[in-house]
Amino acid sequence: MVLSWTKGSRVFRRARKGKELLSNSCNDLQVEIAVPTHFRCPVTLDLMKDPVTLSTGITYDRDSIEKWIESGNKTCPVTKTELTSFEIIPNHSLRRMIQDWCVQHRSYGVERIPTPRIPVSPYEVKDACTRILSAAQMGDESKVVELVKKIKGWGKESERNKKCIVSNGAALVLSNVFDSFSRGSIEKNFVVLEEILEVLTWMRPIPEEGRFLYLGSSNSLSCLVWFLNDKQQVSTRQSASLLLKEIHVDSLVKVEGVLESLVNMVKVNVGDVSTKACLSTIFHLVYSAKSKKVIIERFVELGLVSILLEILVDAEKGTCEKALGVLSCLCDSEKGVQIAKSNALTLPLVIKKLLRVSELSSSFVVSIVYKICDKAEEGVLIEAIQVGMFQKLLVLLQVGCADSTKEKATELLKLLNSYKSKAECVDSSLDLMHLKKPL
Repeated sequence: MVLSWTKGSRVFRRARKGKELLSNSCNDLQVEIAVPTHFRCPVTLDLMKDPVTLSTGITYDRDSIEKWIESGNKTCPVTKTELTSFEIIPNHSLRRMIQDWCVQHRSYGVERIPTPRIPVSPYEVKDACTRILSAAQMGDESKVVELVKKIKGWGKESERNKKCIVSNGAALVLSNVFDSFSRGSIEKNFVVLEEILEVLTWMRPIPEEGRFLYLGSSNSLSCLVWFLNDKQQVSTRQSASLLLKEIHVDSLVKVEGVLESLVNMVKVNVGDVSTKACLSTIFHLVYSAKSKKVIIERFVELGLVSILLEILVDAEKGTCEKALGVLSCLCDSEKGVQIAKSNALTLPLVIKKLLRVSELSSSFVVSIVYKICDKAEEGVLIEAIQVGMFQKLLVLLQVGCADSTKEKATELLKLLNSYKSKAECVDSSLDLMHLKKPL
């Protein structure tokens, strides 16, 4: 029995074009290519790219049956019998037959399916991890590098391999080895530390034991900060910034130079990924660390307020949210508020983001303006009105917001209303389409 290939497979979209071209060139002669039924996966009815056989003897495409099993199913989709084993065996003979069939029909635009790589097995991952630990204990750096590169290679082959590597404890082992080599000279162990660092970034989130016991150690954290300052290796700096985001803030603040390094990373702007990672780490430090007051003061001294305002000029949504969140926390400092007030960009930039980025960003904007506006400073209040804060607050209350934001917005409106008549002009370009009724 055969089925028409025109009924489904994505593999043959180009083949459709080939068939159409053939029919046009042959005086409307229709050429129908039929795909043998046993070449199709029983689950998706698509042509199989990597046929594998279950313990029941039924063959499926690997992706389809793995998704079936991962969904919690314990039976064979065709026979409905309970699986005695979840082991899947590659059906090489059928795969070669499918490839031959594709080659025979290539004149119609049918592409030959590539020979799939055999996915890594849990046994191979665990064996590599055991050997890495053994080599690390012996101080054999070259062997560790060789094995880490092997794991990296597996991960590059497919997402399936990455899942297998992560689920079999590789992240914990590599965190342990990273901590071990960070105790020595970083310059001497640079290669092995760099290799491990790169692999750990796609294993996030790191298991709790790895984050607290190994990566959270003073040696590992000092090493991560060192990599953060390595101006010659952009990729390594990015990897270090991503891993630092995994560390608990109370462990992070104990590392010398970490605050300065984070500010420098945000200032230099190595890349969007690094900037967002560093802003996330800074936000957790100024928001939830036990010594957050001291940390806020130090960030203000390092000029972070001005740096954040520069970022806000053309930041995309994710970066903008994080920058506004950090700025809101820095305005808890009296000195931070003074610097924000003295910068001519503060109110125009911050108020511009209200209602334009996200609900979270809007709450941060209201918080920042609430902290900056002071009854004693008439000029600040008038400037806020001139750049459209009053109208935007009205819109915000109309469209709805969190209770805490609503409370601050209401107080700000009362405060700004008394100075509204003194404002010389108001931005007429404001978008008030969200208003439910005229005010």
